[in-house]
Amino acid sequence: MARGLNRVTLVGTLTQDPELRYTPGGLAVMELNLAGNDVLTDEQGQTREPAWYHRVKLLGKSAEFWGDTLKAGMALFVDGKLEYRAWEQDGQKKSSLDIRADRMEIVSLEGKRGPLTVTDARGQERLKDGLNQVMLVGNLTRDPELRYTPQGTAVTRLSLAVNEKFTTRQGGEQEKVHYVEAQAWRELAEFAAELKKGDGAFLMGRLVNDSWTAQDGTRRYTTRVELSRLERLARGTGQSTGGNSSQMASAAKGRAGKVDIEEGLEEDFPPEEDLPF
Repeated sequence: MARGLNRVTLVGTLTQDPELRYTPGGLAVMELNLAGNDVLTDEQGQTREPAWYHRVKLLGKSAEFWGDTLKAGMALFVDGKLEYRAWEQDGQKKSSLDIRADRMEIVSLEGKRGPLTVTDARGQERLKDGLNQVMLVGNLTRDPELRYTPQGTAVTRLSLAVNEKFTTRQGGEQEKVHYVEAQAWRELAEFAAELKKGDGAFLMGRLVNDSWTAQDGTRRYTTRVELSRLERLARGTGQSTGGNSSQMASAAKGRAGKVDIEEGLEEDFPPEEDLPF
């Protein structure tokens, strides 16, 4: 398995005052709701500013340090990682992809010109020029799935396993795997489709939350990375997880954005004008 890289960087505004709580075991936990706008530019130079809302967890001494200092409307810089959790509830397997903060700072907006925030329908302030970036290194858990919209636009879904090694409080070495779903569009999607299960890859993109109504009528949610860059990784001199060294040196770049596609409905695509750049 490739040596893992798992970084999430966000700059956004707090949509509400966070609350500090403690687990039964005494661990301090603070949940932050951050919001911002991404800025996406197409080939013609036209821009869009899709909104994002992400929940971030702050644990332990860091959570206690910030205490009641943070207030709604503050701009924050967060550096952290994605954490995969899986559990069973009522006989069904469930999972989530959370953001855990390793570092946080208050961002000063002094000196910036123009409107800095956008007020949403709930009266929450969203940072107009936010930052939402994810960088991952891992291995594909399955062959990528390439499809085309009725308008002929390529879209590929892929799943990445990101390896994390850490030392426990008792000094023992442990390993954890985080599973992350990703999606690529257009030329980047066609390049992504060339990869195979087990290949090492570097992914860069933006984190999005999608929702859809399942066939049983329940509302489902998922978090994935919309890719803006994908690199296939070689393994040492003349070695790789698939293909030869010259093939593994190839790279592709593309643009991506958020779009809701109902899982399991292969032909359910949005209109072409609603697709990301």
